[in-house]
Amino acid sequence: MLYLDYAANTPVDPKVLESFTKLSTEYIANPNAAHTLGKAAKDKLDDYTAEIALLLEVKPSEIIYTSGATESNNLAIIGACHYYKRYGKHIITTYLEHSSVSSTATSLHNEGYEIEFVDILPNGEIDLEHLKSLLRSDTIMIALSEVDSELGARQPISKIRELLDSKYPHCLLHVDATQAIGKVKVPMEHVDLLTFSAHKFYGLNGCGVLIKKDKVMLEPIIHGGTSTTAFRSGTPTLALIGSLGEALKLAETTRETRYEYVSRLNDHLRKGLGAYKNVIINSPLEGSPYILNLSIIGIKAREVQERLAEREIYVATKSACCTLNSPSRPVYAITKDRKMALSTLRISLSHLTTEEEVKAFLVQLGQVLASF
Repeated sequence: MLYLDYAANTPVDPKVLESFTKLSTEYIANPNAAHTLGKAAKDKLDDYTAEIALLLEVKPSEIIYTSGATESNNLAIIGACHYYKRYGKHIITTYLEHSSVSSTATSLHNEGYEIEFVDILPNGEIDLEHLKSLLRSDTIMIALSEVDSELGARQPISKIRELLDSKYPHCLLHVDATQAIGKVKVPMEHVDLLTFSAHKFYGLNGCGVLIKKDKVMLEPIIHGGTSTTAFRSGTPTLALIGSLGEALKLAETTRETRYEYVSRLNDHLRKGLGAYKNVIINSPLEGSPYILNLSIIGIKAREVQERLAEREIYVATKSACCTLNSPSRPVYAITKDRKMALSTLRISLSHLTTEEEVKAFLVQLGQVLASF
């Protein structure tokens, strides 16, 4: 088996699973319970929160635990926009966003909010000049990803922050860092809201985080008690939180080494794919090396994906949450070519990917393309 879909889901690290199992058996009480066992669980949870905050360079009070990045994005966007609607109802986003951002924006549009999309340059970055033209006194949020999940394009977060600080004090910057945390350095000091999920960096599914800077307020979207924060109700799951902390520690302490290794794999892939005249690489060179998006001219990507799967090689056509047989919005945003956007494959790499696997993939892809 050759797995090249790490952007969709990563295998849990054995150390992470071990921590989850240990916490599940050793701390059986509800951390919100008032008795001794509950207080012990609460103390342990606070220890993990402090460690996660240190790794992310934020305050413990700024961490909100959720069920995953989808819930985090919903809470960040809906919660903040509802709270700050007194300043306006204008939101700016991009065509690169995950469906948990774009669909949430659509739901707000149905409530009367105005959604505008900033142009994307050929290298996948937002057009800052166009962004300047879109910003208004009633703009209350810019919502975008640090690393796009289909192209791997990165955004100039610090430049966007400078733009907002100079003239737009009521506009929040929300960053979806789901494909960034544990892989690239994220500029936490520049964001107001930031989201991610543990299962993208070898943690368990079912646990996500919303970083909400202390100055930012939200209207909760889940009600029922204060839990670890007044902004998100529900019984805190210590074992999941602890395992997320373990996964984050492993990822952050090895981030630079893993990045350099994956960059070499990405270079190898790019050189190998250059041998095929009908293959066009869409991912920008300056993007995240963990994601490599390509278009295959004249062949349906879904058919290539299926033939690779028959050989036990697993890649994506788009983000796992996208509708099948629809064009890739990010690819269309940078190419303006619908045919290219309908014929995309996404190869996503890991430090677990070997050089031999990359060589094998190139050979197998060549055979599959020759079979059409």
